[in-house]
Amino acid sequence: MYLYHFGLRKLPFSLTPDTELFCSLPSYKEALNTIHFALTTGEAFCLVSGEVGTGKTMLSRWLINKISEQRIIAYLPNPVLNPREIKLALASELNIRITKNLTDDQLVPRIQKRLIELNKKHGPVVLIIDEAQTMPDETLEALRLFTNLETETSKLLQIVLFAQPELIEKLNQKHLRQLRQRIAFQYRLSRFNRIETQQYIEHRINRSTSQKGHSFFSSSAYSAIFYASGGIPRLVNILAHKSLMLAFGKGRRKVRINEVLGAINDTQDANSNLRFIKRLFLAGGLVLFSSSALAYWILL
Repeated sequence: MYLYHFGLRKLPFSLTPDTELFCSLPSYKEALNTIHFALTTGEAFCLVSGEVGTGKTMLSRWLINKISEQRIIAYLPNPVLNPREIKLALASELNIRITKNLTDDQLVPRIQKRLIELNKKHGPVVLIIDEAQTMPDETLEALRLFTNLETETSKLLQIVLFAQPELIEKLNQKHLRQLRQRIAFQYRLSRFNRIETQQYIEHRINRSTSQKGHSFFSSSAYSAIFYASGGIPRLVNILAHKSLMLAFGKGRRKVRINEVLGAINDTQDANSNLRFIKRLFLAGGLVLFSSSALAYWILL
């Protein structure tokens, strides 16, 4: 791979949610502030939504790392579960011993008892659910009923949902209005702009190398990655990774526009913009050439 060639100690653009590479850009800061305020004020639900690839899973892992020392965390990364299955999953996260023949009437009181025990020492348990848009309607309703578990002064369970925008559409259904009304705080993750795209790439590289401050990409390469990715972090990762591979294959120490165009051409969700990007940078080159020629003519 290109690690030794570029002096990297780890892959900077892996798609796994490595929290060491987390880049605290404004959208992520605002999302975390929203979650923090919801948890601090004792709200039952908080929702963070975003398009595919905008970094929801990374954000959820970062949140777990940040608050796990103060609060007990239950984490469900794959909530495609029916109501009984989600109760069993929560019981498992709370280390409750269960048997196969345990009925729901017996299960819920055990969960409540465990939540009360944990609340005395650590406060309400925080249940973090990723990909929440995949939950069936009846499971969402079962989730709402969990938030009825409370003491005289606080909830026993606070729930943070990370989901694609489809969950918001689902919650607009009339029969889910009670759950919708309980989500007092929500935040929508935005895509990166051009400056944030460059900051994101530079941050991940700087976290992966001892060569601080060294630029691995040209300015035009950053711009091409931004336009092709549409500011979607996952696509930024894919294009940056492939661009580094192409530069390595050519023996280059810096990624230029040609390597990025090659990466775009090899990436299905980015290559729809390839013609536009080529025209854009060709036009930019012609403008630069014309400006240089004009300056040379004036100097004569």
